[in-house]
Amino acid sequence: MNNSSSSIVAKEAIEVIAQSIGITNLSPDVSISLAPDVEYRLREIIQEAIKCMRHSRRTALTAHDVDTALNLRNVEPIYGFGSGGGDKVPLRFKRAAAAGHKDLYYIDDKDVNFKHVIEAPLPNAPLDASLTSHWLAIEGVQPAIPENPPIEAPSDAKKSDCKDDGLSVDVKLPVKDILSRELQLYFEKVTELTVRRSESALFKQALVSLATDSGLHPLVPYFTQFIADEVTRNLNNFSLLFAVMLIARSLLQNPNIHLEPYSLLLLFGTAVSYFL
Repeated sequence: MNNSSSSIVAKEAIEVIAQSIGITNLSPDVSISLAPDVEYRLREIIQEAIKCMRHSRRTALTAHDVDTALNLRNVEPIYGFGSGGGDKVPLRFKRAAAAGHKDLYYIDDKDVNFKHVIEAPLPNAPLDASLTSHWLAIEGVQPAIPENPPIEAPSDAKKSDCKDDGLSVDVKLPVKDILSRELQLYFEKVTELTVRRSESALFKQALVSLATDSGLHPLVPYFTQFIADEVTRNLNNFSLLFAVMLIARSLLQNPNIHLEPYSLLLLFGTAVSYFL
């Protein structure tokens, strides 16, 4: 591994690189031994970069390909060199033959006039950082605003039908509310206690829960319909009407439930406050 004749990397290049990172006492034998290994690593990176170039269906190797190859090898990328593209001018290397170094290359930079730099207009100032707020959901319902993702109706909520004249029309089926299994059991248990066991201690505990629980808002329309149905069917059953009034009063006392959309329950609550 110590014959430098088979390596394209000269030991002088190894010494220059060592001096650039602060190693000044590198012996010539070590430089000669390192040259073939450096060449092997260079070939390895170039081969990986060529694979990236071919994968991108290009025929010209770019600095981005080399950076990608270094990243694949878990090596820090090279800084300060770009591949151009777009409005950028591609890098062009020239041989410094005029200075007597035929194997030395440099980047052909464009001359910049300081007067043009000074007189150039200033770029636009960046925008100040700002914060904004919006409602993700109001009472469990997502508002239709640009900040929120669009609400897509389920595919089976719309079907196509035909009129007598043969024209197709879209019929949108009503969207059903989806209640959790726990809320369904809760509603069924409370309604059963109201109808059949309104004198039990468990019914009194249910009234306390209706007046304090913060997660009952999805059940408000169901309780409203239940109260309306029971009042309509049982006008002569005063014990059941009294139990239904207690249910309505408990819902009205719950500070976590907003009953503005349910005018029927509010009207019934007025009657409850009058009779109770």
